[in-house]
Amino acid sequence: MALAAVRDLREFRDPVSAEELEQFETDVLAGFVLARASAGLADGTIRGDVGHLDQMRAWFGRPLWDMEPADADRYFGKVLRGSPSGTRLARAQALTTYFLFLELRHKVEIYRMTGRVVECPIDEMNRPRGSKDAALRIPPTEPEIKKLFTGWGGELATCRKFAPTARNYTASKLMSQVGLRVSEACKLDLADIKWDLGHFGKLHVRHGKGARGSGPRERMVPLINGADRTLRWFIEDVWGQFDGDHTRPGAPLFPSERKNTDGSSRRVGDDALRNGLAAAAKTHLPGWADKLTPHVLRHFCASELYLGGLDLLGIQAVLGHSWIATTMRYIHVQQTRVEDAWVSGQQRAAKRLEGLMG
Repeated sequence: MALAAVRDLREFRDPVSAEELEQFETDVLAGFVLARASAGLADGTIRGDVGHLDQMRAWFGRPLWDMEPADADRYFGKVLRGSPSGTRLARAQALTTYFLFLELRHKVEIYRMTGRVVECPIDEMNRPRGSKDAALRIPPTEPEIKKLFTGWGGELATCRKFAPTARNYTASKLMSQVGLRVSEACKLDLADIKWDLGHFGKLHVRHGKGARGSGPRERMVPLINGADRTLRWFIEDVWGQFDGDHTRPGAPLFPSERKNTDGSSRRVGDDALRNGLAAAAKTHLPGWADKLTPHVLRHFCASELYLGGLDLLGIQAVLGHSWIATTMRYIHVQQTRVEDAWVSGQQRAAKRLEGLMG
């Protein structure tokens, strides 16, 4: 029995014009964006993936569906060799997701137009290893954070610009007290403070980070741990130096010195808050200069709440984590169980030895 002739799927096909291929590539990318948006991903997440794809496309110089494993080897093994693991992982994930989209939606079209069989160039041999969460963020101790804010608070009496310094101080204090993200703090309005809720009042965080890029995730943050006193002081003694109308709809909790066309204050940017914290750390906690960030303060908050007796579920609710496993990675406490057990064992051994010798 004669074997049937099998056509090689990779055989050459007459290519379409360069203009048609360029238009098709543009349409495919637009379809990818729309598909990810319909899946519920946040605009920022989609922009990030498209940015990764654009950078790889610029390096490769051809449509990404032409990439082979050897091309990915060169890109991740040479071009991104010294890049942070998070960048390598994010770029590889974006490429893998894009190729999955190509295989599901456009595999036949690409083959008919180019003779290429779509196959992801990322495989088990060249897939970047590691984890974006690998780096431990051990926060300062409670005495160190107290030293920072004591020195920063004393600076308010003599600083050149009281209102901006007090604003940065207050935002950082809230990050250490209730674990706000810097992006969340920037997007808070005055109306988001709900003084009549709970024992201390609550913050309505409307722009919390969603899981897996799923968009804003709201939560109510109780003003525990002294956060209520911090906010009252700022609103009563500082906020009016930025803006005179507390009742204006959309008035930001943390204003900028810059003004809108109607004379009202704009919303502060995250760079101002980050730079304010960095400058304060350099002055009042030099051992943490260039290391103390808003995210480290968030880790400090979680650790202190745990040491203060709040359970993991409570801390999860305060920080706005989707998974309890994420919250557990934020807890950094001095665990001495092994050392204590070893000391107790040595003491018991010593007593037994005394009995034998007696």
